[in-house]
Amino acid sequence: MPREALAALQFERLRSSLRNAWDNVPLHRQRMQVAGIVPEEVRSLDDLRRVPFTFKSDLRDHYPYGMFARPVSGLARLHASSGTTGKATVVGYTRADIDNWANLMARSLHGAGARAGDVVHNAYGYGLFTGGLGAHYGAERLGGAVVPMSGGSTERQIALIMDLGARVLCATPSYALAMAEVAEQLGVDLRQSKLEVGVFGAEPWSAAMRAEIEERLGLKAVDIYGLSEIMGPGVACECTAQAGLHGWEDHFLFEVLDPETQAPVPEGQAGELVITTLTKEALPMLRYRTRDITKLTTTPCECGRTHLRILRITGRSDDMLIIRGVNVYPSQIEAVLVGRPMIAPHYQLVVERQGTLDQVTIEVEAQAGVAPEAFAAIARDVAHHVKSMVGISASVLVKPVGEIPRSQGKAVRVRDLRPKE
Repeated sequence: MPREALAALQFERLRSSLRNAWDNVPLHRQRMQVAGIVPEEVRSLDDLRRVPFTFKSDLRDHYPYGMFARPVSGLARLHASSGTTGKATVVGYTRADIDNWANLMARSLHGAGARAGDVVHNAYGYGLFTGGLGAHYGAERLGGAVVPMSGGSTERQIALIMDLGARVLCATPSYALAMAEVAEQLGVDLRQSKLEVGVFGAEPWSAAMRAEIEERLGLKAVDIYGLSEIMGPGVACECTAQAGLHGWEDHFLFEVLDPETQAPVPEGQAGELVITTLTKEALPMLRYRTRDITKLTTTPCECGRTHLRILRITGRSDDMLIIRGVNVYPSQIEAVLVGRPMIAPHYQLVVERQGTLDQVTIEVEAQAGVAPEAFAAIARDVAHHVKSMVGISASVLVKPVGEIPRSQGKAVRVRDLRPKE
C-alpha cells in the first residue's frame, strides 16, 4: 500500500480507537479531558502528540479490568503477566481482537519465510504468556501444521523436530541456543534437520547471537516483536531480508521519542518506542510507553513492503545500567560475548551498587573441554574487549560448563543485587 493511503487508513482508525477509549475507559477520558482534547479535535496524525501517554503501571493500578473497553461478557480470552514485580498485568481480547491477532501473526510468519503446509514447531510457552498461543493461532491461520510443544523437555523437542520434519521453529533465541547445546550433547546435528526458518522473539538479542543460532541450527533466524499490552507477538516482524522489523502500521501507530524529554527524535535516531493501537476493541492503548529503545526507518525494503521498519531493539530504558558514568544496555555486552573464543553463548550480568555507581560482574561459561587453567586468560580477554568495544571496566568470572542457568522461556540476563529504593 502506498504510504499516503496507509496514513489515511491510520487516521480513520485512530479516530475510531480514540472514540472507543473515550467512551469506554474512564482513565483515558479523564486524561484527555485534563489535556484539553476530545477525539473529534484530532484532525491529523500529528495531533496524536496531544494525547496523554499510557504506562504499564496503569494496568496494575486498575487491576484487573479497569483499563478494559468491554465488559467481561464481551471478551473471548484473558492473558496475564507473571506479576513478579507486583500485581499481574491482565490483558483481554474480543473475538475480533483474536481474529486480528491471528491474521497479523500469519502475516508475520509469512514475511519471515513460513508457508502454508509447513510443520511449525512451537516452543514458546503456552498459557497466560501470549507467545505460545499467539504463534499457534498465526501458524494455523497461515495453513501450517503446528506442533504445540511449549517450553521444556528439551531432549523430546529435539527428537520431535527431527522425526516430524519441522521447517519452522518458534522460540525465544536463548532457548534456541539451549536446544542446540543439548542436541550437540546428544550427538544430534540440527543442521541436518529440515529446519529452514526460525522466528525468535520475546527478549532482546544481538546480531552476534543471530549468527550463532544460524550456524548451530542451520536456519535463517528472524526477529519478531510484540508485547502483551499491545497485542502479543506479531506487532512487528522481520522479513527474509533481515533488515529490521516491519511494524504493521495498519493496526498500530509507532513513535520514537526521547525518553527524558518526550520529544520526537528524527528518523534513524534512537529513542523509546511508543505505540498506539488502531484496531483493538477490548484494550485500546493510547501512546503506550514500551520502554524499548530502538530506531525507525521508512526507507523502502527490498521485499517491497511499505510498512516502516523497527530496527533491532537494543534494550529497555528501564534496563539501562550506568557503569562508572557510562550508559550501557545488556545487549551491548552480549554482542561482545557471543562468539568469543572458548566461551559458550550463555552469560549473566550481576549488578551491585558501590557508592553512587553501578558495578557489573560479567559471568560467562567456558566451552566444553576448556581447562580451568585457561579461565584467567579468558577473563582478561573478555574484560579487554568489553572495555574497548563498550567502554566500561567490568569484573569477569568464568564458570565451568553448565553453571549459567538455561532458560526455557525469556532468559534472565541481569541479576540485580542493588538495594531496593
